[in-house]
Amino acid sequence: MLYKELVIKHPDGLKSRTAALFVQTAGCYESQILIESENKKVNAKSIMGVLSLKIRCGESIYVLANGKDEKEALDALEELAEKTE
Repeated sequence: MLYKELVIKHPDGLKSRTAALFVQTAGCYESQILIESENKKVNAKSIMGVLSLKIRCGESIYVLANGKDEKEALDALEELAEKTE
């Protein structure tokens, strides 16, 4: 299992369109992927779970991945978190 702290840099945070893109990207990987924010963990492949965290721009999240493609999944999600557009 790997985990990484990510800072969301998109001005909208992880809301609607950006959350959907995050979930879509997580869904491309076989690994189990979780997002932890303020002691709450949700499945990164669940749009409702991600939206329930109400993550704003500048907030940190922990992304945990467990599976054969865990490194690739974390790298792709980190790249998304870094995007500002």
